[in-house]
Amino acid sequence: MELFTPDFGLIFWMFVSFAILFFILWKWGWPVIMKGVSDRADLIDKGVEYAQNAKEQLDHAREEANKYIEDARRQQAEMLRETDKMKNQLIEEARAAAQAAAKKEMDAAKVSIEQERKAAEEQFRSEVSSFALDIAQKVVRGQLKEDKAQEKLVCSLLDEMEKQN
Repeated sequence: MELFTPDFGLIFWMFVSFAILFFILWKWGWPVIMKGVSDRADLIDKGVEYAQNAKEQLDHAREEANKYIEDARRQQAEMLRETDKMKNQLIEEARAAAQAAAKKEMDAAKVSIEQERKAAEEQFRSEVSSFALDIAQKVVRGQLKEDKAQEKLVCSLLDEMEKQN
């Protein structure tokens, strides 16, 4: 039971040893511990500050990235509008060129048709006049077999010539 009821001497030496230990700790240990705690607190504060700066930089980077993405989308939309405009312009130019070529072909075809029509008409007139002359020649030969009829025709032609002059 002596462990539970200490002597006065034991208490005294325990108190002296505690006081010496307390003095040593207070003189050299406590400042080191406080310095370590202070350094640790500074390190934690710096870490928190670094984390906040990193978060701000990340937010700023996200905002810039979003701005760049928005600019890229706007440029893409502008390029698509320009491309569409150029496509429509090319289509219109091709359509105009095709219409001009078609008009040129139509005009050439009209000229060709008109020339062929005139040539056919000329050929038709030539053939008709040739047939008419053949028919007239046969009729005149039939009528002019007699001398009297020939004389009458010559006289009438001379009379007509005199009237015209």
